[in-house]
Amino acid sequence: MSDFLEILTHGRRLKAAVKELALEDLREVAVKLEKIIAEKEASVAQEEAANAERNAKIEEIRLQMEAIGLSVDDLGGVATKAAPKKRAPRPAKYKIDVEGETITWTGQGRMPTVFKNQVDAGRSMDDFLI
Repeated sequence: MSDFLEILTHGRRLKAAVKELALEDLREVAVKLEKIIAEKEASVAQEEAANAERNAKIEEIRLQMEAIGLSVDDLGGVATKAAPKKRAPRPAKYKIDVEGETITWTGQGRMPTVFKNQVDAGRSMDDFLI
């Protein structure tokens, strides 16, 4: 929890923190807090109403399924989405041999250091094309 929230939710710490505020400033803070509380209450009430409506629809569908003899298990394959297919890795576009080790690069992302060193030394990336 942040320091601000700890002060705000602890009575004595809050009292100590606002001790230097004038009475008018405290009233302004109270008005702002009341507005925030009212907005939060409206939001919670709206969310509860939406959940109640959703639950009523779920119950209605459950009763319809029960009436025709279906269960949730009967929906099995229909309710699940197919997993997205992974794309194949990109083929290497560049190749370099360093001390007997072959290093490849697709040309995507950060350039490997061995390629960067060779390019900085004056070679072209075309020299490494596969």
